[in-house]
Amino acid sequence: MNFTEFISEQKNTHMTHIEDKVLYGGVKGTREAILALRSMRDTLGGVHDGAVSVKWDGAPAIFAGTDPRDGKFFVAKKGIFNKSPKVYKTPADVDADTSGDLADKLKLALKHLPELGIKGVIQGDFLFGPGDVKTQKIKGASYVTFHPNTIVYAIPAGSESAKAVKSAKLGIVWHTTYKGPTFESMKASYGVDVSKLKKTKDVWSQDAMLRDMTQFTMSKQDTEEVNEYLSKAGFIFNKIAGSTLRQLEQNRDLAVMIETHSNRYVRAGQLPPDPKKRVTDLIRFIQDKYKKEMDKRTTEKGKMAQQQKLDEVLTFFSQKNKESLVQMFELQRVIVLAKLKLINILNKLNGTKTFLKTNRGYRVTGQEGYVAIDKLGGDAVKIVDRMEFSFANFSPNILKGWDKPGRN
Repeated sequence: MNFTEFISEQKNTHMTHIEDKVLYGGVKGTREAILALRSMRDTLGGVHDGAVSVKWDGAPAIFAGTDPRDGKFFVAKKGIFNKSPKVYKTPADVDADTSGDLADKLKLALKHLPELGIKGVIQGDFLFGPGDVKTQKIKGASYVTFHPNTIVYAIPAGSESAKAVKSAKLGIVWHTTYKGPTFESMKASYGVDVSKLKKTKDVWSQDAMLRDMTQFTMSKQDTEEVNEYLSKAGFIFNKIAGSTLRQLEQNRDLAVMIETHSNRYVRAGQLPPDPKKRVTDLIRFIQDKYKKEMDKRTTEKGKMAQQQKLDEVLTFFSQKNKESLVQMFELQRVIVLAKLKLINILNKLNGTKTFLKTNRGYRVTGQEGYVAIDKLGGDAVKIVDRMEFSFANFSPNILKGWDKPGRN
């Protein structure tokens, strides 16, 4: 299943990190991860015109457009793709299913998004509403800011974009288009042609595409560094047993456990240990997980059922698979190093400043991440600095937009 097929099935409610394609994608997915990095290198190196979109840190996800069943305008959350699609066409519909801040945002979208004249169905992220936009000084410079979630977005005060943000009733960034005769059969494609939307001062409406990719190309040193990572990735890939990759591809529960174990390092802001130690720690993590489940059971039968599940999971860890896991973890590490290099270059292309807010003031950060899009093949892959953004997302020391009264 290529990414176009995957996203059509999943309706773009979730996308895997590029390094986790090694866990979930089998041989084909692992190869696609390496090829995606090569494509980004070539795009930033001026070899070909690829497409990259910015992952904005908005909330909630908003779907809007025309209901194919009756032609009426609607807004929706991710429940739009339920077996019985959940869409909202009146404020009463919103109040009947949601409450609080979420209800306010959905009703605001329902009031103002029809002004855009949306055809079909598009998806975006809510960025700001009334009271969310501030004018403030950060590190000596004056900005117009909004803080929807973890990242504070800052636009130089006095710029045309800042004036547009201040006069708007709400801000939203669009990233996905859906087409089809029914919600169930709709196919997703990355990108939204905002030029086809009507202009209105009430809505600051943007698409997520990164513009002017040709204004910055990698230096010779940058290119050589990325090439070295990619060469190493290909070398390691050839050392991994295809059977191990296929077993994990077919055993999603185990792949999820491995990702969950990896996320413990992210949450702690730590780099993963040596791959061999990581395999040992993973096995211990799985054993502890099932031991806790056994301890919850009050009958011998219940305890035995959990023991059997543990024994079944542990059958994967043959000597051959453990050796391949070591190589897989090393491959993930190299993929992460390559993507971080590319992210640092992409961050230089952004006009909107991004900060994290802490109890001690503001700290410069990069974008949440990027999505590299293959214009010819239709594939797309998420590229995020998890040690930066994901750690900040989990950290109680980083103030979120919803942490207290007022957004900033």
